[in-house]
Amino acid sequence: MDPLLSIERLQMHFPLRSLIPWRAPRLVHAVDGVSLHVDAGETLGLVGESGCGKSTLARCVLRLIEPTAGRIRFADTDLTALGEEDMRRRRREIQMVFQDPTASLNPRLSVAATVDEPLALHTPLTAQARRARVDEVLEEVGLGAGLRDRYPHQLSGGQRQRVNIARAIASRPRLVVLDEPTSALDVSLRARVILLLGELKRALGMTYLFISHDLSTVRYLCDRVAVMYLGVVVEEASARELFDHPAHPYTRALLSCIPIPDPDAVQERLALAGEVPSPVDIPAGCRLRGRCPLAQPVCAEPVPVREVAPGHTVACHLV
Repeated sequence: MDPLLSIERLQMHFPLRSLIPWRAPRLVHAVDGVSLHVDAGETLGLVGESGCGKSTLARCVLRLIEPTAGRIRFADTDLTALGEEDMRRRRREIQMVFQDPTASLNPRLSVAATVDEPLALHTPLTAQARRARVDEVLEEVGLGAGLRDRYPHQLSGGQRQRVNIARAIASRPRLVVLDEPTSALDVSLRARVILLLGELKRALGMTYLFISHDLSTVRYLCDRVAVMYLGVVVEEASARELFDHPAHPYTRALLSCIPIPDPDAVQERLALAGEVPSPVDIPAGCRLRGRCPLAQPVCAEPVPVREVAPGHTVACHLV
């Protein structure tokens, strides 16, 4: 069975303007040859440090920015080959929940108008049918029709993010891209939103691409996990396999930062030295080698991608 979303060798490079007119512009390698897939009905988690290219990849999937190279297939359609009008029609099936629940809402639109907007753009429903769908979707996300006439400034942070989720699922998309949907919320609101996403997945059969740096949330919500570092995927596996048997030093370092609620537990720590290299000057070979405490001379060579277990791939010389 073909995946619902397939990303093949995706690149997104941003040119930097040079102060010297005759010098060729340097490139920021935000996404540098990523290949991923998401099957229908599953949740793929995409994790990594800030600046590793997760949000850029998400925006490429929806063609909010045009990728430099590579191919993005959704179902049987090559999204990178679609014109602007065709892509706009296709967005009914692919929606996104952005990181900031306040900045992603129009302060001039009420809750009802916000949720109604994708219905008016992407569905043939009448005004009466759209009003009924808006009330139905607000109930699904736990807001209720009593909030339909409120504006964003009259809502809490958790309510605003529920409005964003309601807007994303109103047109019944096949894929929802969630870009750090809980990072701007406090702990209690974060838990409610995560539980809501799980309930919607079970009730509506949603497919998620879930981008986060909260590894505990990823472990709870995701079926598979891909780990990004400096524009590339360094490890990919099922959530259980990756958290139980992390193979890449970067993954092990990330997981060692998760606090364990047991004062007597002994936790292995794998500390990375220094800072993340500039995405303009990518180091040769393994991109982690300048920070990795396990680095060997072979790490300066091109990195092979190896399958260490069924469905578990790692880009590392030392595995």
